[in-house]
Amino acid sequence: MMSRSNLLKTVAVLLFGLLISVTARAAEPVPKRTLLALSKADHTLSVVDPATLKIISHAPVGPDPHEVIASSDGATAYVSNTGSGRFHEINVIDLNTTKALPNIDTGALLGPHGLTFVGGKLWFTAEGAKAVGRYDPATSKFDWIMGTGQNRTHMIYVTPDEKHVYTTNVASSTVSIFDYVTVPPTVTPRGTIPPGAKPHDEWLQTVINVGKGAEGFDVSPDGRELWTASAQDGLLSVIDIPSRKMTSIDAHVTGANRLKFTPDGKKVLISSLRSGELVVYDVESRKEAKRIKIGGGDAGILVDNENARAFISCYADSYLAVLDLKTLEVTNKIEVGKPDGLAWAVRP
Repeated sequence: MMSRSNLLKTVAVLLFGLLISVTARAAEPVPKRTLLALSKADHTLSVVDPATLKIISHAPVGPDPHEVIASSDGATAYVSNTGSGRFHEINVIDLNTTKALPNIDTGALLGPHGLTFVGGKLWFTAEGAKAVGRYDPATSKFDWIMGTGQNRTHMIYVTPDEKHVYTTNVASSTVSIFDYVTVPPTVTPRGTIPPGAKPHDEWLQTVINVGKGAEGFDVSPDGRELWTASAQDGLLSVIDIPSRKMTSIDAHVTGANRLKFTPDGKKVLISSLRSGELVVYDVESRKEAKRIKIGGGDAGILVDNENARAFISCYADSYLAVLDLKTLEVTNKIEVGKPDGLAWAVRP
């Protein structure tokens, strides 16, 4: 029988070993590039190592999380809480500590949803306010707001030069294109230009009709085309951005939720909430290349440019499916609650 002193020594050695093990794990560096996955049901943000497909940490988020984006330096995550157009908060997460920071109160910009981070600023849609807005983290102020006049302004894309903003407006079945342009001075009814009048810069909106219930969309890598998928009629709407002309493709993707281009711009991936399929379309031929059974409630799509993969949220089945973009086969699954919005966080 072990003596009391020997027992205490053994316990001490075990505790010391456990402490060393925990400390070593805690000291492991966080990858420069991590995958962020939102779980709507659990109200959590999971940080995933894309190399091992293991969850590194979790952070609590608000009551109705929909989309997530990271700052350009990968240090901060932003999560929109939509509340069917009624809520007015964007959660802020410190990704170095996985701790919640003070929320951003969007005030009258109700129903924040789509998010992107461009030019050091957070751009977002506000479904309830029928608008898009921009938040500057450096000043903690909203420095730009533009109304769409369309119902349920949903997803957003901003060009790197910040001069073009695209949104889908689900309930109006339209796409808004905002262009920051220089316009000439206003000419009077007599055909003259008032003294001192000069050209000035302003935002102009073009509204384009697309398929019913268009939600997810993406812009081609060359910036020339915008593709969006329609949940209600299963159509793909392709907009030639320079001419603003739209072409419809009867893709039979009912319940379409999100759409993303592959890095080479040759294919488009469309998820379906209704069928649980991922539909792959060939961009050049405008024809379906493959239809893949992914899981229940396919939603968010995140393309991995470095490893020729895509991650697809399967809400009903509580996992992320990992798709090999070369073989178009599912190679793995990651359990992250009830996933929806996805994003990359990349540190310098």
